[in-house]
Amino acid sequence: MKYELLKTEGRAKRGRLHTVHGVIETPVFMNVGTVAAIKGAVSTDDLKDIKCQVQLSNTYHLHVRTGDKLIKELGGLHRFMNWDRPILTDSGGFQVFSLAGIRKIKEEGVTFNSHIDGRKIFMGPEESMQIQSNLGSTIAMAFDECPPALADRKYVEDSVARTTRWLERCKLEMARLNSLDDTVNKEQLLFGINQGAIFNDIRIEHAKTISEFDLPGYAIGGLAVGETHEQMYDVLDNVVPYLPQNKPTYLMGVGTPANILEAVERGVDFFDCVYPSRNGRHGHVYTNHGKLNLFNQKFEKDMRPIEEGCGCPTCKSYSRAYVRHLLKAKEMLGMRLCVLHNLYFYNTMMEEIRDALDEGRFAEYKKQKLESMATPLD
Repeated sequence: MKYELLKTEGRAKRGRLHTVHGVIETPVFMNVGTVAAIKGAVSTDDLKDIKCQVQLSNTYHLHVRTGDKLIKELGGLHRFMNWDRPILTDSGGFQVFSLAGIRKIKEEGVTFNSHIDGRKIFMGPEESMQIQSNLGSTIAMAFDECPPALADRKYVEDSVARTTRWLERCKLEMARLNSLDDTVNKEQLLFGINQGAIFNDIRIEHAKTISEFDLPGYAIGGLAVGETHEQMYDVLDNVVPYLPQNKPTYLMGVGTPANILEAVERGVDFFDCVYPSRNGRHGHVYTNHGKLNLFNQKFEKDMRPIEEGCGCPTCKSYSRAYVRHLLKAKEMLGMRLCVLHNLYFYNTMMEEIRDALDEGRFAEYKKQKLESMATPLD
């Protein structure tokens, strides 16, 4: 692995991460395929057409349904889903704490019931690393506890200390797994996760501590889970300077186009979020002049593309009126076309951000983009 910091503008970073599965140009938006598929009937061939660099899948979901051992037997996640570019797998930590209604946290790990069939599952740092190793992803995330954003201070302090101890175990286990003969990807990278809710002093101390692990990359977790945007930006302002500038910085689960622009300005260069696919499946599409709800009757006779000049497969061939018709008729094609457009919009925006950073005009680009998205044409 090699991360090149190509350029900076203020705290904003323009980087390039070399991995065993190819180069990632940053800032980058990772397209979310939780169970090894983008919701909305989007194929891996589609992903290449809409400029996707990294596909993100989830450890917990693939463990409980289909199973990581079977995926390993079939050659790993890349071969299983026919994707030859980088994949990041989330550790399952967030899902364990958000989906499991009943769970028991111990130093060893977490015991909980599957949301699929109710069976009892134990997952700790070693188990998470083993599952991700079976999947063979390019980047594996450390197993952490994700405390609620507004949790009380004592709970957060104890949780963060446990996450640090778990990170040490993750690093040791990954080193062991990468040395085994039958490991799918012996070059698998481990990213650590900064936690601390909205307590900046806890976040900063944790950032300092995990930076000493000298990992290939670092994520900021536990945001966009209940706090305001202003609180999230305040955490980033305070914490990002304490994470290594010469390593990728990943803001997990964020966010809107505006969130991404604000976070890039603060030094973040990896993002993921379900918004573009989830909103697309409900007929909400992103444009450079704000979001449109294609269910609105005013689009019934609108033969324009979703956005004039957009190069996505949807806008090249179909009108707002037709996509609205599909959505109203509950045809899956309608959802698919909206998701394709939204992911293309996000990936294109990241491309524009990289170009702006290359040319030293990111601040100007950000201002114009935010103003444009706040000015509807319709």
